[in-house]
Amino acid sequence: MLDLKSAQSLSYDELRAAYREYLLKLGLSKNTIQTAYSDTFYLWRKSGPEVFWAAVTTDDFENAAKIQLTDALHKNSSGNAESLVNGYLSHLRRFRAFVFEGGKTVTSAKSVVVVSKSVKSKQVPDPSPDQVEHYLQAWDALENYHLQEDALDKLFFTLCPKNSDLSDILLKVAVLNNFYSTNIFSVYPVAKHILSLNIDARLKAGDVTLVSDIQKVTINGVEKNFYSFATKYCSHHNPQDYPIYDSYVEKVLCYYRDQDGFAQFKREDLKDYVSFKGALVDFRTFYGLGKYDLKQIDKYIWQLGKEYFPKNYGKSK
Repeated sequence: MLDLKSAQSLSYDELRAAYREYLLKLGLSKNTIQTAYSDTFYLWRKSGPEVFWAAVTTDDFENAAKIQLTDALHKNSSGNAESLVNGYLSHLRRFRAFVFEGGKTVTSAKSVVVVSKSVKSKQVPDPSPDQVEHYLQAWDALENYHLQEDALDKLFFTLCPKNSDLSDILLKVAVLNNFYSTNIFSVYPVAKHILSLNIDARLKAGDVTLVSDIQKVTINGVEKNFYSFATKYCSHHNPQDYPIYDSYVEKVLCYYRDQDGFAQFKREDLKDYVSFKGALVDFRTFYGLGKYDLKQIDKYIWQLGKEYFPKNYGKSK
Protein backbone atom coordinates (compact mmCIF):
# COMPACT_ATOMS: atom_id res chain seq x y z
CA MET A 1 0.00 0.00 0.00
CA LEU A 2 1.53 3.30 -1.12
CA ASP A 3 2.04 6.03 1.47
CA LEU A 4 3.56 9.51 1.29
CA LYS A 5 7.10 8.36 2.05
CA SER A 6 6.90 5.57 -0.53
CA ALA A 7 5.46 7.95 -3.13
CA GLN A 8 8.30 10.44 -2.58
CA SER A 9 10.86 7.70 -3.17
CA LEU A 10 9.53 6.91 -6.66
CA SER A 11 10.89 8.32 -9.88
CA TYR A 12 8.76 10.59 -12.04
CA ASP A 13 7.66 7.76 -14.35
CA GLU A 14 7.06 5.33 -11.48
CA LEU A 15 4.94 7.85 -9.62
CA ARG A 16 2.84 8.64 -12.67
CA ALA A 17 2.27 4.92 -13.31
CA ALA A 18 1.17 4.34 -9.71
CA TYR A 19 -1.12 7.36 -9.83
CA ARG A 20 -2.66 6.18 -13.09
CA GLU A 21 -3.60 2.89 -11.42
CA TYR A 22 -5.26 4.85 -8.65
CA LEU A 23 -7.25 6.91 -11.15
CA LEU A 24 -8.41 3.76 -12.91
CA LYS A 25 -9.69 2.38 -9.59
CA LEU A 26 -11.74 5.54 -9.12
CA GLY A 27 -13.63 4.67 -12.29
CA LEU A 28 -12.96 8.03 -13.96
CA SER A 29 -13.45 8.55 -17.67
CA LYS A 30 -10.57 7.95 -20.08
CA ASN A 31 -10.38 11.64 -20.95
CA THR A 32 -10.24 12.65 -17.30
CA ILE A 33 -7.54 10.08 -16.53
CA GLN A 34 -5.45 11.18 -19.50
CA THR A 35 -5.69 14.83 -18.48
CA ALA A 36 -4.91 14.09 -14.83
CA TYR A 37 -2.02 11.81 -15.80
CA SER A 38 -0.35 14.83 -17.43
CA ASP A 39 -1.58 17.97 -15.67
CA THR A 40 -1.11 16.70 -12.11
CA PHE A 41 2.64 16.75 -12.64
CA TYR A 42 2.89 20.12 -14.41
CA LEU A 43 4.63 21.70 -11.42
CA TRP A 44 7.16 18.85 -11.29
CA ARG A 45 8.01 19.28 -14.98
CA LYS A 46 8.28 23.05 -14.88
CA SER A 47 9.69 23.75 -11.40
CA GLY A 48 11.22 20.46 -10.29
CA PRO A 49 10.32 17.67 -7.83
CA GLU A 50 11.32 19.68 -4.74
CA VAL A 51 8.83 22.46 -5.53
CA PHE A 52 6.18 19.89 -6.48
CA TRP A 53 6.44 17.95 -3.20
CA ALA A 54 6.69 21.11 -1.12
CA ALA A 55 3.41 22.34 -2.63
CA VAL A 56 1.66 18.98 -2.22
CA THR A 57 2.66 18.40 1.40
CA THR A 58 2.40 21.89 2.89
CA ASP A 59 -0.32 22.54 5.48
CA ASP A 60 -1.18 25.72 3.56
CA PHE A 61 -1.79 23.76 0.36
CA GLU A 62 -4.47 25.92 -1.26
CA ASN A 63 -2.44 29.12 -1.07
CA ALA A 64 1.07 27.73 -1.49
CA ALA A 65 0.25 25.45 -4.42
CA LYS A 66 -1.70 28.19 -6.19
CA ILE A 67 1.21 30.60 -5.86
CA GLN A 68 3.69 28.06 -7.23
CA LEU A 69 1.41 27.04 -10.09
CA THR A 70 0.65 30.64 -11.03
CA ASP A 71 4.35 31.44 -11.09
CA ALA A 72 5.09 28.39 -13.27
CA LEU A 73 2.26 29.25 -15.65
CA HIS A 74 3.44 32.86 -16.00
CA LYS A 75 6.88 31.60 -16.94
CA ASN A 76 5.91 28.73 -19.22
CA SER A 77 2.45 29.29 -20.65
CA SER A 78 1.19 31.74 -23.25
CA GLY A 79 -2.30 31.52 -21.76
CA ASN A 80 -3.83 33.50 -18.92
CA ALA A 81 -2.24 32.05 -15.77
CA GLU A 82 -5.07 33.22 -13.51
CA SER A 83 -7.68 31.43 -15.63
CA LEU A 84 -5.60 28.26 -16.01
CA VAL A 85 -4.37 27.79 -12.45
CA ASN A 86 -7.58 26.39 -10.95
CA GLY A 87 -7.57 23.43 -13.32
CA TYR A 88 -4.04 22.42 -12.36
CA LEU A 89 -4.82 23.04 -8.69
CA SER A 90 -7.81 20.71 -8.80
CA HIS A 91 -5.58 17.92 -10.12
CA LEU A 92 -3.15 18.43 -7.25
CA ARG A 93 -6.04 18.24 -4.76
CA ARG A 94 -6.91 14.77 -6.02
CA PHE A 95 -3.24 13.74 -5.96
CA ARG A 96 -3.07 14.76 -2.28
CA ALA A 97 -5.87 12.28 -1.55
CA PHE A 98 -3.81 9.65 -3.31
CA VAL A 99 -0.65 10.16 -1.23
CA PHE A 100 -2.32 10.94 2.09
CA GLU A 101 -4.86 8.10 1.86
CA GLY A 102 -2.20 5.52 1.08
CA GLY A 103 -3.26 4.99 -2.52
CA LYS A 104 -6.65 3.62 -1.49
CA THR A 105 -9.68 4.36 -3.59
CA VAL A 106 -11.48 7.16 -1.81
CA THR A 107 -14.84 8.77 -2.27
CA SER A 108 -15.76 12.37 -1.67
CA ALA A 109 -16.46 13.34 1.90
CA LYS A 110 -18.92 15.90 0.58
CA SER A 111 -22.60 15.31 0.13
CA VAL A 112 -23.25 12.88 -2.71
CA VAL A 113 -25.70 13.56 -5.51
CA VAL A 114 -28.57 11.11 -5.53
CA VAL A 115 -28.59 9.82 -9.09
CA SER A 116 -31.95 8.84 -10.48
CA LYS A 117 -32.64 5.44 -12.00
CA SER A 118 -32.66 6.99 -15.45
CA VAL A 119 -29.12 8.30 -14.90
CA LYS A 120 -27.86 4.90 -13.75
CA SER A 121 -29.08 3.37 -16.98
CA LYS A 122 -27.09 5.74 -19.19
CA GLN A 123 -23.68 7.32 -18.77
CA VAL A 124 -23.62 11.05 -18.08
CA PRO A 125 -21.36 12.42 -20.84
CA ASP A 126 -18.00 13.99 -19.97
CA PRO A 127 -17.93 17.79 -20.33
CA SER A 128 -16.34 18.82 -23.62
CA PRO A 129 -16.68 21.50 -26.31
CA ASP A 130 -18.73 19.04 -28.38
CA GLN A 131 -21.16 18.61 -25.50
CA VAL A 132 -21.49 22.37 -25.03
CA GLU A 133 -22.17 22.84 -28.75
CA HIS A 134 -24.76 20.06 -28.67
CA TYR A 135 -26.74 21.69 -25.88
CA LEU A 136 -26.41 25.22 -27.27
CA GLN A 137 -27.90 23.98 -30.54
CA ALA A 138 -30.63 22.20 -28.58
CA TRP A 139 -31.43 25.45 -26.78
CA ASP A 140 -31.79 27.36 -30.06
CA ALA A 141 -33.96 24.60 -31.51
CA LEU A 142 -36.50 24.85 -28.68
CA GLU A 143 -38.71 27.77 -29.61
CA ASN A 144 -40.10 28.38 -26.12
CA TYR A 145 -36.60 28.67 -24.63
CA HIS A 146 -35.06 31.16 -26.98
CA LEU A 147 -38.23 33.19 -27.51
CA GLN A 148 -38.64 33.58 -23.75
CA GLU A 149 -34.99 34.63 -23.60
CA ASP A 150 -35.55 37.13 -26.43
CA ALA A 151 -38.52 38.62 -24.60
CA LEU A 152 -36.54 39.01 -21.38
CA ASP A 153 -33.63 40.58 -23.27
CA LYS A 154 -36.01 43.12 -24.79
CA LEU A 155 -37.43 43.93 -21.36
CA PHE A 156 -34.13 44.15 -19.47
CA PHE A 157 -31.88 45.65 -22.16
CA THR A 158 -34.24 47.88 -24.17
CA LEU A 159 -37.48 48.71 -22.37
CA CYS A 160 -36.36 48.84 -18.71
CA PRO A 161 -32.55 48.70 -18.50
CA LYS A 162 -32.27 50.81 -15.32
CA ASN A 163 -33.39 50.21 -11.75
CA SER A 164 -34.20 53.75 -10.66
CA ASP A 165 -37.95 53.60 -11.32
CA LEU A 166 -40.19 51.41 -9.19
CA SER A 167 -42.60 50.68 -12.05
CA ASP A 168 -39.75 49.35 -14.23
CA ILE A 169 -38.45 47.15 -11.43
CA LEU A 170 -41.93 45.89 -10.58
CA LEU A 171 -42.47 44.88 -14.20
CA LYS A 172 -39.17 42.98 -14.36
CA VAL A 173 -39.74 41.21 -11.05
CA ALA A 174 -43.26 40.17 -12.08
CA VAL A 175 -42.17 38.84 -15.48
CA LEU A 176 -39.22 36.90 -14.05
CA ASN A 177 -41.42 35.46 -11.33
CA ASN A 178 -43.99 34.36 -13.92
CA PHE A 179 -41.55 32.98 -16.50
CA TYR A 180 -39.39 31.12 -14.00
CA SER A 181 -41.97 30.26 -11.31
CA THR A 182 -39.71 31.65 -8.57
CA ASN A 183 -42.51 31.49 -5.98
CA ILE A 184 -42.55 35.15 -5.02
CA PHE A 185 -46.10 35.63 -3.82
CA SER A 186 -45.81 39.37 -3.27
CA VAL A 187 -43.67 41.08 -5.90
CA TYR A 188 -44.15 44.66 -4.68
CA PRO A 189 -41.94 44.38 -1.54
CA VAL A 190 -39.24 42.74 -3.65
CA ALA A 191 -39.35 45.59 -6.17
CA LYS A 192 -39.17 48.21 -3.40
CA HIS A 193 -36.23 46.37 -1.85
CA ILE A 194 -34.33 46.36 -5.15
CA LEU A 195 -35.04 50.07 -5.66
CA SER A 196 -33.61 50.87 -2.22
CA LEU A 197 -30.30 49.19 -3.08
CA ASN A 198 -29.40 51.54 -5.96
CA ILE A 199 -27.95 48.64 -7.92
CA ASP A 200 -27.15 49.89 -11.43
CA ALA A 201 -23.47 50.71 -10.93
CA ARG A 202 -22.90 47.44 -9.08
CA LEU A 203 -24.65 45.47 -11.82
CA LYS A 204 -22.49 47.02 -14.49
CA ALA A 205 -19.35 46.29 -12.47
CA GLY A 206 -20.37 42.65 -11.97
CA ASP A 207 -20.30 42.94 -8.18
CA VAL A 208 -21.06 39.36 -7.07
CA THR A 209 -21.96 40.45 -3.54
CA LEU A 210 -25.05 42.15 -4.98
CA VAL A 211 -26.88 38.83 -5.22
CA SER A 212 -26.82 38.35 -1.44
CA ASP A 213 -28.13 41.88 -0.95
CA ILE A 214 -31.06 41.31 -3.31
CA GLN A 215 -31.98 37.80 -2.17
CA LYS A 216 -33.00 38.65 1.41
CA VAL A 217 -36.28 40.56 1.57
CA THR A 218 -38.44 41.19 4.62
CA ILE A 219 -42.15 40.72 3.89
CA ASN A 220 -44.71 41.22 6.68
CA GLY A 221 -41.96 41.01 9.27
CA VAL A 222 -40.53 37.74 7.94
CA GLU A 223 -37.20 37.57 6.12
CA LYS A 224 -37.47 35.68 2.84
CA ASN A 225 -34.56 34.25 0.88
CA PHE A 226 -35.06 34.51 -2.88
CA TYR A 227 -31.61 33.29 -3.88
CA SER A 228 -32.37 31.76 -7.27
CA PHE A 229 -34.51 34.76 -8.22
CA ALA A 230 -31.72 37.18 -7.25
CA THR A 231 -29.25 35.38 -9.52
CA LYS A 232 -31.75 35.53 -12.39
CA TYR A 233 -32.47 39.23 -11.82
CA CYS A 234 -28.77 40.09 -11.93
CA SER A 235 -28.07 37.74 -14.83
CA HIS A 236 -30.68 39.28 -17.08
CA HIS A 237 -29.01 42.65 -16.63
CA ASN A 238 -25.44 41.35 -17.02
CA PRO A 239 -25.35 37.70 -18.21
CA GLN A 240 -21.56 37.63 -18.66
CA ASP A 241 -20.86 38.29 -14.99
CA TYR A 242 -23.85 36.68 -13.28
CA PRO A 243 -24.49 32.98 -13.99
CA ILE A 244 -27.85 31.68 -12.82
CA TYR A 245 -28.18 29.35 -9.85
CA ASP A 246 -30.66 26.54 -10.32
CA SER A 247 -31.15 23.16 -8.68
CA TYR A 248 -30.28 21.39 -11.95
CA VAL A 249 -27.00 23.29 -12.13
CA GLU A 250 -26.29 22.41 -8.50
CA LYS A 251 -26.81 18.70 -9.19
CA VAL A 252 -24.50 18.74 -12.20
CA LEU A 253 -21.72 20.54 -10.35
CA CYS A 254 -21.95 18.12 -7.42
CA TYR A 255 -21.99 15.13 -9.76
CA TYR A 256 -18.78 16.11 -11.55
CA ARG A 257 -17.18 17.19 -8.27
CA ASP A 258 -17.69 13.65 -6.99
CA GLN A 259 -16.68 12.01 -10.27
CA ASP A 260 -13.63 14.07 -11.28
CA GLY A 261 -12.80 16.30 -8.30
CA PHE A 262 -12.75 19.46 -10.43
CA ALA A 263 -13.19 21.57 -7.28
CA GLN A 264 -13.76 21.24 -3.54
CA PHE A 265 -17.03 22.53 -2.11
CA LYS A 266 -19.97 21.36 -0.09
CA ARG A 267 -23.42 21.35 -1.62
CA GLU A 268 -24.50 24.13 0.74
CA ASP A 269 -21.57 26.28 -0.45
CA LEU A 270 -23.38 26.70 -3.75
CA LYS A 271 -26.04 28.72 -1.92
CA ASP A 272 -23.35 31.36 -1.41
CA TYR A 273 -23.12 33.18 -4.73
CA VAL A 274 -19.40 33.92 -4.60
CA SER A 275 -18.71 30.22 -4.06
CA PHE A 276 -21.25 29.23 -6.71
CA LYS A 277 -19.71 31.41 -9.38
CA GLY A 278 -16.25 30.21 -8.37
CA ALA A 279 -17.35 26.59 -8.82
CA LEU A 280 -18.68 27.35 -12.31
CA VAL A 281 -15.43 29.08 -13.27
CA ASP A 282 -13.46 26.10 -11.93
CA PHE A 283 -15.71 23.75 -13.91
CA ARG A 284 -15.16 25.70 -17.12
CA THR A 285 -11.39 25.78 -16.61
CA PHE A 286 -10.98 22.16 -15.52
CA TYR A 287 -12.77 20.77 -18.57
CA GLY A 288 -11.13 23.08 -21.11
CA LEU A 289 -14.26 25.11 -21.90
CA GLY A 290 -12.61 28.53 -21.68
CA LYS A 291 -13.87 29.70 -25.07
CA TYR A 292 -17.45 29.70 -23.76
CA ASP A 293 -18.82 32.53 -21.65
CA LEU A 294 -20.71 31.89 -18.42
CA LYS A 295 -24.08 32.36 -20.09
CA GLN A 296 -23.28 29.58 -22.56
CA ILE A 297 -21.98 27.35 -19.77
CA ASP A 298 -25.20 28.06 -17.87
CA LYS A 299 -27.36 26.96 -20.81
CA TYR A 300 -25.29 23.82 -21.27
CA ILE A 301 -25.26 22.71 -17.61
CA TRP A 302 -28.92 23.48 -17.02
CA GLN A 303 -30.05 21.35 -19.97
CA LEU A 304 -27.65 18.56 -19.00
CA GLY A 305 -29.08 18.58 -15.47
CA LYS A 306 -32.65 18.62 -16.74
CA GLU A 307 -31.94 15.57 -18.92
CA TYR A 308 -29.90 13.45 -16.50
CA PHE A 309 -31.14 14.62 -13.09
CA PRO A 310 -34.85 15.21 -13.73
CA LYS A 311 -37.30 16.25 -11.07
CA ASN A 312 -40.51 14.40 -10.58
CA TYR A 313 -42.46 17.54 -9.91
CA GLY A 314 -42.67 21.25 -10.58
CA LYS A 315 -40.74 23.40 -12.93
CA SER A 316 -37.23 24.68 -12.47
CA LYS A 317 -35.90 27.32 -14.76
